[in-house]
This record gives sequence, C-alpha cells and structure tokens, in this order.
Amino acid sequence: MYIPTHFKQEDRTAIHEMMAGVGFVSLVTSTADGLVATHAPVLFDANAGEHGTILGHIARANPQWKTALPDAEALAIFLGPNGYVSPQWYAAKREHGRVVPTWNYTAVHAYGRVRFSDERELLLNIVTRLTEKHEAKFEKPWSVSDAPADYIEGMLKAIVAFEMPISRIEASWKLSQNRSEADRAGAMAGLKERGEGVAEEMEKIYRPRDPK
Repeated sequence: MYIPTHFKQEDRTAIHEMMAGVGFVSLVTSTADGLVATHAPVLFDANAGEHGTILGHIARANPQWKTALPDAEALAIFLGPNGYVSPQWYAAKREHGRVVPTWNYTAVHAYGRVRFSDERELLLNIVTRLTEKHEAKFEKPWSVSDAPADYIEGMLKAIVAFEMPISRIEASWKLSQNRSEADRAGAMAGLKERGEGVAEEMEKIYRPRDPK
C-alpha cells in the first residue's frame, strides 16, 4: 500500500484496536486464474503469533477456499472510518483558494498465508466468539446455543474456517496531517457535522483526551 510518511501509522496499539474494532475484512487470495476477494467478518487475536492472527469463515459454496494458492501470500484489508473532505471547510480556501477535495480514512493491510479448514471444533469456536462479540451490545444477547443443535450442525457444514497468521502489517491514517492546524480544525468540524466517524479519529490525534 502506498503510504506517504506523514500518514504512516506505526502505533501497534492503535492498529490492533482498529483491526479488532472493525472486525470485517476483504480477504484477497491468489489463484491460478488471478486474484479472488471475499468480504467476511473476522476475529483478530493480537496474542497469537508475532503480529497476531485473523480468524473467520466463508461459505463452503465459495470456491476461494479451494482455489487459493497455499504458498502464496494473502491480504486482509481492514477499512476503518472514512469520509469526503470538502475544500470549503479549509481556512486556506478563504485565504488563497488553492485547495481541492480529498478523502480521509484509516486502513490496515495485513499479509500472511491463509489456512482453510472444515474442522468442526474450530468452526464452532469461531462462530461462537463472533456471535458473543457482536451480541454483547444487546440487553439480552442471542447465543449459538439458543438455536436447535441439529440446525447449528447443519449450518457449520455450510461454512469453512480460515486462519491467517500475520507476517507483516501496513497501516495508513490519512487524517489531514498535511494540512495546517486551521484547515484540520475546519475538516474536523465539517466531518463531525455530517456525522462521519472519521472525525472522531481526527480528534484522537489532534484533541487527545485528558487522562483521568
């Protein structure tokens, strides 16, 4: 991924928090016929391996698990909050007018060799953990055990698990670091007014909260 120096994110904690928080990837693998991509919910285990491990599942009917070249590097793309930045928000527009639109975003590219498996216990563990993670926000969370056991068994047979120990990570936090303080403030205000989540990411680096 092309990352200008001022957008490069190297804070391991921030990167891991983003990956765990987004929890959804575009999984890209190489095949004999070219690249194949699948969009899938995932778990990120920061403690498994040097750079962490990504776990998820895809449909058994999806041929990606059969066609991915086993020795080729795969790519998992995490796209965080992002949004359009209008030049009318910049102080520079009023000063000299030499401004253009752009797009602010956070993104992580994780690389590694992906392993596919139809092992029942691994599949059950992944779907259970994914469910617990996303149901935790509800007052009365749904549980995998709430469904009939034979139904769950049938659903497990319809999916394939994947694990990707990460060998390297690239991260870009493009948050107007190349603009003046006044321009950044204008962009934050404009994005916040539009309800764009990327405004919160900008506030994290430009308006850090006081420790309590």
